[in-house]
Amino acid sequence: MGRTALIVIDMINTYDHVDAGRLIPSAETVVPVVSALLKRARRQDVPVIYVNDNFGEWRSHHGELLDKALSGPYAHLVEPLLPDDSSLFVVKARHSVFFETPLGYLLNQQGIDRLVLCGQVTEQCVLYSSLDAHIRHLDVVVPRDAVAHIHADLADAALRMMERNMGAHVCDSDELWS
Repeated sequence: MGRTALIVIDMINTYDHVDAGRLIPSAETVVPVVSALLKRARRQDVPVIYVNDNFGEWRSHHGELLDKALSGPYAHLVEPLLPDDSSLFVVKARHSVFFETPLGYLLNQQGIDRLVLCGQVTEQCVLYSSLDAHIRHLDVVVPRDAVAHIHADLADAALRMMERNMGAHVCDSDELWS
């Protein structure tokens, strides 16, 4: 077995989209869990890779995305999750962390073959990223308490699909790097 990486999906967020009102309550419960996962992963020298939407700003880089999220009204959901100096950052434009991003190449270069997916949205970006990881023959772990949702029923169905159809290991976050 190769290496594991923690993939933080779309947590650098301005929450100024149509579904934000439904997402924010779930994100508020997930942020402390993801923050704890980040701390444990970093203590264990597990690579942390943020893969984040670009907010439609094609000329932006991760520093600008961070600044924009931190200057908004939901900075409290971003501050506990800030990348550190060792974190890697990939900008994406669509749901999957793999779709037209260099993530696959980066994982190969780092010898990573197991992904722990956390972040948002369970029934969208996390689900599609899990599928894309599965078809790339990567092992996937999804800590159910570290993924935020818009629709709880769809999130539950997505977690079941990831486990059943994609062979993902769905667990609680305290099972990882304790």
